[in-house]
Amino acid sequence: MQVAENFSLKQYNTFGVDVMARKFISVHRTDELRDVLQQAYASEIFVLGGGSNMLLTKDIDKTVIHIGLKGIELISESRDEVILKVGAGENWHQFVLYCIEKGYGGLENLSLIPGNVGTAPVQNIGAYGVELKDSFESCEAMRIQTLEIDNFSAEQCEFGYRNSVFKNKLKGEYIITSVNFRLSKKDHKLSTTYGAIQAELDKHEIKEPTIKNVSDAVISIRQQKLPDPRELGNSGSFFKNPVIKETEFKKLQKQFPEMPFYALHANQIKIPAGWLIDQAGLKGYRQGDAGVHKNQALVLVNYGNATGQEILALSKEIQDRIYKKYGIQLEPEVNVI
Repeated sequence: MQVAENFSLKQYNTFGVDVMARKFISVHRTDELRDVLQQAYASEIFVLGGGSNMLLTKDIDKTVIHIGLKGIELISESRDEVILKVGAGENWHQFVLYCIEKGYGGLENLSLIPGNVGTAPVQNIGAYGVELKDSFESCEAMRIQTLEIDNFSAEQCEFGYRNSVFKNKLKGEYIITSVNFRLSKKDHKLSTTYGAIQAELDKHEIKEPTIKNVSDAVISIRQQKLPDPRELGNSGSFFKNPVIKETEFKKLQKQFPEMPFYALHANQIKIPAGWLIDQAGLKGYRQGDAGVHKNQALVLVNYGNATGQEILALSKEIQDRIYKKYGIQLEPEVNVI
């Protein structure tokens, strides 16, 4: 267990924002987590995972608990599938690569997403037509008030688009300690029709792709579009893709016939937020060290010394411009702290 006071969190958030924690504790076992929580009031703690889906806008005048719980355990195995139990502190992408190496399918489309395993269910991370919930079996989480570990099924997690029960009615009440995944061993159900995956496979003349082929394609696409947080601070997609009613979309379509869209259930239409931002002339836009990435308008970046407040101000300007042009209110995907 690592303990420090007046500790910089610059290396612990992918935006690379330099804010200070009054106290920093990194825990590596559930008993360490329980001990720390026993000594702290719930209102006095701030839980930190991979720091990949947050924007820190000020110093944290609390005890920051960094979740470093590691381990990958085979829980059960049949002819067709496995269930793995994965520690919340495992790096997400490294875990996906582990599954690819073992021949376990289901997570290949989620390659190269930054962050740790424990925060993945909170956000119900997703990319290229696949979401975490598609391979999620259950998770264990410690209730902060009682220090008991409860088990949550997929149904209990109430997964939605970039959403879960842990972002809503149970927000701040639990700390996820491990996640169980149900993955295929054979006859993998590959998803290659979303985005540019199929085009990437075609480029390499891959006609019968494996899970590794799909993973490699996703990595290649993401590397072309998205900056590496180690080189340019960012948190991936800053905004959610807006979902509007079909009737509203038809009105917009008359004015903007080239607007791309994805039809959902119940007469709902999803519109790519990156396209909206790009068409508003904001791709590559910059205010000091806070900017919109030149290759992917959905990604806000820190060019070096931007503060969280400056990045937040930029995001609000983007929201204002999109609303004025399209009448669509963009919602942040990242958690603004």
